[in-house]
Amino acid sequence: MATQHSRVTARWMISPSVVLLLGWMIVPLAMTIYFSFLNYNLLNPGPHNWIGLQNYYFFLTDPAFTTALWNTIVLVVGVLLITTVGGVALAVLLDQPMWGQGIVRILVIAPFFVMPTVSALVWKNMLMNPVNGLFGHLATALGLHPIDFLAHLPLFSIIVIVAWQWLPFATLILLTSMQSLDSEQIEAAEMDGASAVNRFIFVTLPHLARSIAVVILIQTIFLLSVFAEILVTTNGGPGNASTNITYLVYAQSLLQFDVGGGSAGGIVAVVLANIVAIFLMRMIGKNLEA
Repeated sequence: MATQHSRVTARWMISPSVVLLLGWMIVPLAMTIYFSFLNYNLLNPGPHNWIGLQNYYFFLTDPAFTTALWNTIVLVVGVLLITTVGGVALAVLLDQPMWGQGIVRILVIAPFFVMPTVSALVWKNMLMNPVNGLFGHLATALGLHPIDFLAHLPLFSIIVIVAWQWLPFATLILLTSMQSLDSEQIEAAEMDGASAVNRFIFVTLPHLARSIAVVILIQTIFLLSVFAEILVTTNGGPGNASTNITYLVYAQSLLQFDVGGGSAGGIVAVVLANIVAIFLMRMIGKNLEA
C-alpha cells in the first residue's frame, strides 16, 4: 500500500510534466484570447488597439460564419452516417470466416494510417480529376460526361474523402466489440427461430450500441477540426461551399492577415467544440452506464 511519503514523492516527480503540459496549452490559449480583443492586422503596422468584443461581433455576423457552421454540421453528420453504417456492415462481414481473413482486415484498416494530405491528394488527382482521374475514365467508358466532383460537389467530395479515412477506425472498434459477443446468444436466438435479420437487430446491434456511441464521440471531436483535406482539395471553395469553421479561422488569420479576427474565430470554434463534446459526453455517458 502506498504511504503518504510515496504519494508526495510521486506528485513531485510528475509535477514537471504536468506544469509543462499546462504551459503548452494555457500559454497559446491565453495569447489567442488576448489577441482576439485587439485590432491586430499584419498589414497594418503600428500599435494594436484594444477594441473589446468587436472581433467577435464581426466574426459571428459574417455571412461566411453561418455558411461555415452549416458546412461543419453537414460534414460531421455525413461522415458519421457513412462510417457508422459502413463500419457496422464491414464489421459483420469481417467477422465471418473467410479465406485470407487477416490480409483483408489489414487492407480494410490501412486507410486509417495514411496521412490526410496524402489521401486528399490521391482522391483529388487520381480519382476525382475529371480528365485524368479514375472516375472520369469510367464515366467516359460508359458514355457519360465526367463530373468535376471538387467543383460541382465540393462538400460531398470532402465528406467522402474524410469518411474513407475514418471508416477503418469505426470498423476496428466495432469488429472488436462484435468478436466479444457471446456466440451462445446467437445460437439461442437461432434455435428459437429468429431469422438472420432479427438476430442482427435484436442481438447484435444492442451489443454494439456502446461501441457505436464511443465511435460517434471520438470521431465528432476530430471531425469538428477537419482542415487538411479542405486545404489540399478545394481551398474552401467554390466560394464558401466547402468552408468549415476551422478553414474559416485559417482564412481569416493567414489569408486575410487579420490576427485579431482569426483569434476571435478560434475562440468561438473552441467554445462550440467544447459545447458539442460536453453534450455528447453527457448523452453517451448515460448510454455507457446503462
